[in-house]
Amino acid sequence: MAPLPNAELVQNSLQLYRYLLRCCKQLPKENICQHYRHAVRQSFKVHADEDDPERIQQIIKRAIEDADWVMNK
Repeated sequence: MAPLPNAELVQNSLQLYRYLLRCCKQLPKENICQHYRHAVRQSFKVHADEDDPERIQQIIKRAIEDADWVMNK
């Protein structure tokens, strides 16, 4: 399963959140989709207080890489 196009356009946390939820919608089974949706929401809650722009960009990059891995799994 290919990742969604335009991942390179994700620049902020809201765009990342939307991108990851769209990726979840492409997963084949509903229970898998629900699992990853829950994981996305939890990750955003954990990192909600992050204010270092460099760290935020690292998190965005890693999240997109992880989403690509899940989509290709």
